[in-house]
This record gives sequence, structure tokens and C-alpha cells, in this order.
Amino acid sequence: WLMSDNMHHQWLLLAACFWVIFMFMVASKFITLTFKDPDGYGAKQEPVILTAVTKVEEAHKPEEERWPEEFQPTGKAFTGNLIRQPLVHMERLELLRNVCRDAALRNLSHTAVSKFVLDRIFVCDKHKILFCQTPKVGNTQWKKVLIVLNGAYSSIEDIPENIVHDHEKNGLPRLSSFSDSEIKKRLNLYFKFFIVRDPFERLISAFKDKFVHNPRFEPWYRHEIAPGIIRKYRRNRTETRGLQFEDFVRYLGDPNHRWLDVQFGDHIIHWVTYVELCAPCEITYSVIGHHETLEDDAPYILKAAGIDHLVSYPTIPPGITVYNRTKVERYFSGISKRDIRRLYARFEGDFKLFGYREPDFLLN
Repeated sequence: WLMSDNMHHQWLLLAACFWVIFMFMVASKFITLTFKDPDGYGAKQEPVILTAVTKVEEAHKPEEERWPEEFQPTGKAFTGNLIRQPLVHMERLELLRNVCRDAALRNLSHTAVSKFVLDRIFVCDKHKILFCQTPKVGNTQWKKVLIVLNGAYSSIEDIPENIVHDHEKNGLPRLSSFSDSEIKKRLNLYFKFFIVRDPFERLISAFKDKFVHNPRFEPWYRHEIAPGIIRKYRRNRTETRGLQFEDFVRYLGDPNHRWLDVQFGDHIIHWVTYVELCAPCEITYSVIGHHETLEDDAPYILKAAGIDHLVSYPTIPPGITVYNRTKVERYFSGISKRDIRRLYARFEGDFKLFGYREPDFLLN
């Protein structure tokens, strides 16, 4: 009888253990379903707070302005602040639309969709993607991504560096190479994106890359363009140094800079405004990435374009995308306030359209 009673208690204890384990599994499954990675599962589960915000915003939007499903919060366990990525990108596009409607900034925010703009946009027909090139903002890596997607090379590592910018060999057609009807169709239907960066830091990068280091050996910047800028804008004509940043700023801020731009041709793409390059108020872009948050933006763009399972953005060296305020202030420390204000006046559209703050040294 005692043995039978002991066995009965053991069975009850064992059943209780199984019940605890079962409840733990149910709870774990509930947690997994709530925060699961949408890349690994079919359904998309949204965090309660983000869902509520999205639904309230949608209730006040006209039907044509509501966001497609792929841009809604998914609750994916992104690294860093990526759980907010869908809302961040919606806010960027909303800011862009608002500034585009600002009549006071119209001359700085609008441009014709000319051949110059269409030449900047690369096409991936296979995956219905358009990428507008904005130099000095990590475009080489995006070109590599598109080259792989177009099938010219099987992986990013296989692409020779000298091929990336050789538009006769890299398999990247420009939008300007299509007929008007084909251009319109692609602009209406394809996923479209480009990357921006603090406008003044981008100018510093362009100056260093083309007139100081010149790593790709493009001698025309030093031997043709630099002398042209010096002749026109250097105040001390007896000075024999190469192009200085002060000369460069004076040229860029000159309201009559275009007569030199015409002489320089397409080389000016490294320092003209994002507005002139990509016509963001005329072309409805799907996503606008920021260089400063590229670690988060790159995977988001790949996912939004539906290609994250096909290719990855190359590894970003630590710290390379961080805005370097000290560097910017150092470069502008020897520039007159008048020249800085004239430069800002030209690039104000870029600052306002993409949410970059007016530099502190302009306010002091």
C-alpha cells in the first residue's frame, strides 16, 4: 500500500512537471510570435505602440498617401534603433513633401528632370530598382550591389575596382538610355532611392578626394579644374599653393558659378546639390537613406526593395559614417562668414529637404 501511494505521488509530481514545461513552452511561443523576425516567418506582427501610432496617422491620410505594407512597422528585432526605421523613413519623406510645397524655397528645391538628372539614375530592370547617384556618400558600394543584382558578377567580392565606375563594362544602364515612355514607366513603377549626407561634410569629402588625395588618378581635377577656380576666386594672386578649401567655397557660393560649371562638365556632380542631381521634388522616391545612419538604412533599403535575401550591403568600417563636427568646424574656421553664408544660401534646399541643421558656426 505504501509503495502504491509513493508511486501515485511520483506520477502526480511528474505530471506537474510536464504541466509546468508545457506552460513555459506556450509562453515562449507567445513571446516568439509577438517579436518574431519577419524575414524568418510569413506573418508580420507589429508592436502595440507602433501599430497604434500608425493606425492613427493613417486615419488622417488620404487613400493615395497611405503607406504600402512593406513600409509599415514590423517589430523586427533590428540592431540599434532599427525598430523605428519604418517611422523614420516615413518622417523623412513627409518632411521632403512639406519642403517641396514651400513656395519660399521653390528655387532651391525644384529642378527639371533633365538628361543631367536621368544620367545620374542607374537602372536594375531585373528587380525594378532605380538608384540616383549622389557622389561622396558611399555610392560605390551601392553600385556594386546593383551590379550583382543585374547579374554581371555573382558576388560583390568578384567585382574588380576598375569596373565599378566604368559604365561601359559594369552592366549598369542609366535611365537616360531609355525612350521617354520607358523612362516614365520606370519612374512610375520602380523602387527608387538615393543617399544623402550633411551637405557641408560632403563638400569637404569632395574637396579632399578630388583636389588633395585624388586616389583614382583623375588629373583633370588638379590640372584643369583647380586652376580655373584659382584664377577666378583666389584673392591673393601671388600665392602659388594648389587649390585651397577657401577658394573652393568661394566658387561654390558664387551666384554666377554656372559659367564655370559648364566648362567643368559632368565633373561637377561631386559638389552640386542633391536637388540638381536627383530632382527629389519631381521624382517620388521610395526611400531616402542618410549616410550618418547607413548601418541601419542599408539593410532597411534592401528589405524595402525586396532584395535582402539576394545581396548584402558591404561591411561598413566602424565610425566611417559618423558626422565629424570637429572636422567640419576646422575646415570652415578660416572661411569668412560672408562666404559661408553664400555657400549655405546655395545648399539651403539640401539642408531643409533632408532635415540637416544649419551649422552652429553660422549662428554665432
